[in-house]
Amino acid sequence: MTADSGRSTRSATASATVVAAVPAILLVLVQITYPLAHGVLRDRVTVVVVLLSAGTALTHAVVTRGVRWAAGLLVILSGIGLGAEMLGTATGFPFGCYDYASGRLGPELAGVPLVVPLAWTGGLYPVWIVAGMLGRGAAGRVSLTAVGAVGWDLFLDPQMVADGQWTWRSVVAGLPGLEQIPWINYVGWFLVALVMAGLLEWWDRTAPDTGAARVVPVAVFLWTWLGSTLAHAVFLGLPVSAGYGFVGLGVLGFPLVRELSARRITLWPGAHGTM
Repeated sequence: MTADSGRSTRSATASATVVAAVPAILLVLVQITYPLAHGVLRDRVTVVVVLLSAGTALTHAVVTRGVRWAAGLLVILSGIGLGAEMLGTATGFPFGCYDYASGRLGPELAGVPLVVPLAWTGGLYPVWIVAGMLGRGAAGRVSLTAVGAVGWDLFLDPQMVADGQWTWRSVVAGLPGLEQIPWINYVGWFLVALVMAGLLEWWDRTAPDTGAARVVPVAVFLWTWLGSTLAHAVFLGLPVSAGYGFVGLGVLGFPLVRELSARRITLWPGAHGTM
């Protein structure tokens, strides 16, 4: 590589990082307002958070892989997410029996707010990126993504249930301290995320991963993990889910921090590491 081409690559990487970081920064700023909002305002904040989280994921996908790959990402995550939610509310499979509150999160399809499938894209994408940095081979990445999805839901479901966004009608027992959410919900999350991750592994091969701007989804992952732990424990009055989520998402979070600290993995393409 010549000096000019090297500078060009670094410039392109820096530009991609700046573009990808803009919606991520907005996402963090809006999420900070969530504990301060109440009633209708909190519902609106929730919708904006979902839109920004999906926008952050799709922006990073576009600037690093292209529009076609990002469109496929959206179809896999939000498409399967919508199908799973519609099946779940209609039959109780695979998450257990639950209903969404009507009229609080915008337009609905078959009783499912249309922002909900976008939440699958926004939440699963950073988990997928981190799982790819930590997992050994395709099987490792797919399984870690599914585990990470459950870890994220250990924050998400208790928070949304406490806010009345959906209500469970299942008689299946829940985890200690989270009895209102049946344990089968987490099994459903694992299975749905496993399908998503398997399809993403296949789709991943259709466009090269340069590793550009990887710092953005990794930062979003760390913010989700540590920021949610703090918010649940201190600002939302949900200490039990703070503990569950910290440990659950920490299955990926702790190894990520360890590997980054040891510089065995890197967030910057072209930098040296031992992984």
